[in-house]
Amino acid sequence: MIMVRVLFFSLFGYLCGSILFADLFSKLFHKDILTPSKDQNPGVTNAFMYGGFWCGVCTLLGDVLKGFLPVFLLTLGAPVQSLDWRYALALAAPVLGHAFPVFHRFRGGKGIAATFGCLLGLFPYPLPFVLFAAVFIFFSVVLKISPHFYRTISTYLATAILLPFLRVPMAVCGAYLIMAATVCLRLHLSQEERERMTVKLAWKR
Repeated sequence: MIMVRVLFFSLFGYLCGSILFADLFSKLFHKDILTPSKDQNPGVTNAFMYGGFWCGVCTLLGDVLKGFLPVFLLTLGAPVQSLDWRYALALAAPVLGHAFPVFHRFRGGKGIAATFGCLLGLFPYPLPFVLFAAVFIFFSVVLKISPHFYRTISTYLATAILLPFLRVPMAVCGAYLIMAATVCLRLHLSQEERERMTVKLAWKR
C-alpha cells in the first residue's frame, strides 16, 4: 500500500512540476522571456526580468505551489518524522518535473522555487525549509558568492551537508539529495555563461 501511494504521488508531483508557469504566464502576458535571456531558462528570474512584475509574481507563486501541493498532500495526516526512505522520490518529484518536464521535451528550469515549495510542503515541519532559506541568504548577503550560478550550487551542497547533522528524517534527506542533484545537473546543462567565481564578506569591498 505504501509503494502504491509513493508511486502515485511521484507521478502526480512530476506532472505538477512539468507545468512551466514561466512559459504559461509569459504567453498570457504576451511577453518573450527566453529570446533576450542569456540562459534560456523558463524560470522565475527571467519571468521578472523580461516578463515584468506580474508575470514574475504569477510564475513565482505557480512554481512554489506546484512543489508545495503534492508534498503537502502526501504528508497530510502522516508526520514527516514517520516517513522512511521510500518516500524520498515522491517528495522530490516536483523538482524533477520542473527541471525535466515531460510537457516541454524535458527542457525545463532550474527548480529553485520548486525546491522552496517542496520544503514548504513539509509543514508543520519547518526545519529543512528554514535551513535552506538561511543558507541561501547567508551566501547572498553575508558571505557573498557571485555569480548566481555558483551561489546556487554552494547553497544546495552546504544544505545537503548540514541536514543530517540536524537529525532530519531519512526520507527528507534523501529527497533533498535528489533535488540538489537535479538542480546542479540542470545548471550544468544550462546555457548560462560561466563567469569567474568570487567570494567576499558583505562588509568588505
